[in-house]
Amino acid sequence: MDLVAADRAHLWHPFTQQRGWADEPPLIVERAEGTDLIDVEGRRYIDGVSSLWCNVHGHAHPRIDAALRYQLEHVAHSTMLGLSHRPAIELAQRLVEIAPPGLTRVFYSDSGSTATEIALKMAFQYWQQRGEQRPRFAALKMAYHGDTIGSVSVGGIDLFHSMYRPLLFDTLKAEPGDLDDLERLLSAQRGEVAAVIMEPLVQGAAGMLVHPDGYLRGVRELCDRHDVLLIVDEVATGFGRTGRMFACEHEGVAPDLLCLAKGITGGYLPLAATLATERIYEGFLGEFEEFRTFFHGHTYTGNPLACAAAIASLDVFREENTLAELTGKIELLAELLEPVAAHPAVREVRRVGFMVGIELEEFPLPTRMGHRVTLEARARGAIIRPLGDVVVLMPPLSISSADLARLVGITAAAIDAATRSDELRAAA
Repeated sequence: MDLVAADRAHLWHPFTQQRGWADEPPLIVERAEGTDLIDVEGRRYIDGVSSLWCNVHGHAHPRIDAALRYQLEHVAHSTMLGLSHRPAIELAQRLVEIAPPGLTRVFYSDSGSTATEIALKMAFQYWQQRGEQRPRFAALKMAYHGDTIGSVSVGGIDLFHSMYRPLLFDTLKAEPGDLDDLERLLSAQRGEVAAVIMEPLVQGAAGMLVHPDGYLRGVRELCDRHDVLLIVDEVATGFGRTGRMFACEHEGVAPDLLCLAKGITGGYLPLAATLATERIYEGFLGEFEEFRTFFHGHTYTGNPLACAAAIASLDVFREENTLAELTGKIELLAELLEPVAAHPAVREVRRVGFMVGIELEEFPLPTRMGHRVTLEARARGAIIRPLGDVVVLMPPLSISSADLARLVGITAAAIDAATRSDELRAAA
């Protein structure tokens, strides 16, 4: 099979302008080992974005591979509508044990978008069943919570979301990092807001926008004061990305609903979870004829293979002391990025833990400077991705110090090569 021709003839890639895709030589991944991706020609590339922020312990990890083989010998899939199974039960218990205190119930789904969609529906129905009409949600400007209609409604990135405005429900939008602005919104809509939803510490898809210290704790206090639920979206920040298992831990915050996905299976299989407090769970209990059931579900909810991978990933966290080993690498990453921040084509470097956004100076839109940087990095042996003209680095937590230094070095060289021409620098 001519893979390139078949790709161009039949595939429609996400977040990709297909006309531009057809003009460039594609990179087709054949296999992966550790923190490297290997293409069909045998060339190796550092996986500098953890295969879209989800790979935690590296590819082909023997512990997770073995768990999947074992599970395949038992059951690959069984519905959770009216049934249960061992991996889903064990994983739920493990998640509750490591989650912020008070989160006691786990509802599975398939992706970050569905995890947040479920949280929104739970929050809305919870208040309805208490006899309160609370049709509104508050979110942050430049937020990203997924691509389904509900999650887009609480999003705030016009490039992704403005096209769908006629389909969306109205959401209150607060300035990130500004507690006074959120206080104003909640006060003006007192008794109408079901929940505040936010990404903790850093807004990933917005270009790694970092919140000031204490902001997350302040939002929790505002929610308590106004009797509003707090939904924390840890799809991107969870499972070690900020140096703690969950970003909430940095400020001692326990949300009412917690959304997890991406790294939950170590980057192996689609799985998501929405964790809820007992207070919310009990709001759905009643007699059959009261119809207080949460009428939501997915065919592959709590898939046994995905749950087995997630359990194995949590085992690896413990057995390899992943978070403790990460501390030194986070410090090294900060040092490595200092000369990158001084590059004349770089406006700012933003970082929380192993989440990095390198914002370039403003170049004319048609130059696609962020994309140019990724192509230059690919030629040098690393896969990175831009968010507009913000270059993102988010390698697997297991990356070696040597490969981390090589990844940052490749990124710096790619920025230099992509922005080198006098015309481009003059335009910037």
